[in-house]
Amino acid sequence: MNIYLESVDLEEIRNAASAGLADGVAFAHTASASDATDANTHERLEEISREFAFPVCVPVGAVTSGDIYTQARELAKISDHVVVQIPLVEDSLVPMARLTAEGVVVCATFVYSAAQAIIAAKTGAAAVRVTLEDLEHYGQAGTRTLAEIKSALEAGDEECDVMAASPLSSVQFAECAVAGADIICLTPETLRSLVVHPLSDRGVDRFLSDLAKRPRSRVTT
Repeated sequence: MNIYLESVDLEEIRNAASAGLADGVAFAHTASASDATDANTHERLEEISREFAFPVCVPVGAVTSGDIYTQARELAKISDHVVVQIPLVEDSLVPMARLTAEGVVVCATFVYSAAQAIIAAKTGAAAVRVTLEDLEHYGQAGTRTLAEIKSALEAGDEECDVMAASPLSSVQFAECAVAGADIICLTPETLRSLVVHPLSDRGVDRFLSDLAKRPRSRVTT
């Protein structure tokens, strides 16, 4: 299982990568999609791709066939590490199939069911992004849906990874791993929270207390 950091902050990415906790990067979906053709977005994408040899997921800012294709091609030219995130809508199916045939790596977004995941995989998508927070707000069990999507894809012939995005807690993060997520996408704040547990804090307090009680060894000269 891989962890993708949802951040474009170079220092945050460096910190996570140096600890072995970043296998890829995902631009924040709503913010970067509106600026997919913006020069600043391209510049940051170039910087990240130069420094880190792992996938960088960037969404297009379009939902019509022609614009999806044009923007995806433009983003893919920036680096071989680019994974273009494309919303799974009817108008995106043809450009997705065309792009994958041309060697562009595509991740289908706004995927919330096994049926949608199968369709995305049939177009050639290398991954499907399942946003757990959206499912939970809609009243669906996010990790259960995730497990169904994973099972459906494994039953087919197409190779397609399942990306679980925005787990709401450390418990849900672990449930995503158990459900078979190939990638979990989360913010630096959520990543840091995974290390924290009340019992760990209590254990450290006891450890420090025990150390303070130990007699100090005398230094002789």
